Amino acid sequence: MLQLCPCQTRGQHGTTPHIKHIVMGRCYSYSALVNPGLSYDCEEIWRRFEEAVVHPTTCNVSVQDYHPMFNLMPQIWPCDKFLFWSKTRPLMHSYAAVLRHFWTLEDTLPGYMFNDLIWCGFDHSSCPEWSACKNHPVHSLWRKASQNFAEMACGNITVLLNGSVVNAFNRKSMFGSVELDSLNPERVAHVNIKVVTNLEGPHVESCNKGSIVSLIQILQLRGFRWTCSDTDQ
Repeated sequence: MLQLCPCQTRGQHGTTPHIKHIVMGRCYSYSALVNPGLSYDCEEIWRRFEEAVVHPTTCNVSVQDYHPMFNLMPQIWPCDKFLFWSKTRPLMHSYAAVLRHFWTLEDTLPGYMFNDLIWCGFDHSSCPEWSACKNHPVHSLWRKASQNFAEMACGNITVLLNGSVVNAFNRKSMFGSVELDSLNPERVAHVNIKVVTNLEGPHVESCNKGSIVSLIQILQLRGFRWTCSDTDQ
């Protein structure tokens, strides 16, 4: 049984209080309201999650440990709806809200269930940062969720990047290290890169300047068709 921290707040990086009730509640909500066409065994999903994260050491939960849980959550999304992002989370939510036909990782069942939650094994009141260990329990789950999402991508996809920061495309980010490598050029017809900068600046990177040039080179080498546009927010 996963022992939850009863008093620690997320701001102190402890396991999110009442995480079981939150995760299972979101699972039932997703099945009933968000995507009612699919049925999921929320209790079994939680049991598999619990089995994955209960380890003697906090930093020893691998991507493979989550495979049994993810096997209970198969999903297929229509093509031309996939939206990827890096360093643009607030903008991504606005973008997806205005253009409702887009789907993001947070629209998948694991993304919906575990968004903004923190956990580590047994009764830890202070979970380590992602950078503290290779097999961080939260990081490993998001790596698997991101991999699955990218592998499902098909048709025309959109990548939203922040042109007001250095290294808008970072090879060590979840998009750069997992999702990009998991995209299949035989399934993805076109990659539409949108580089968005703040109206007041700074204008640090663009389609022809900075790290985004490296992203375009990677896409070309892997045989993707692509376009890139610069936009003010």
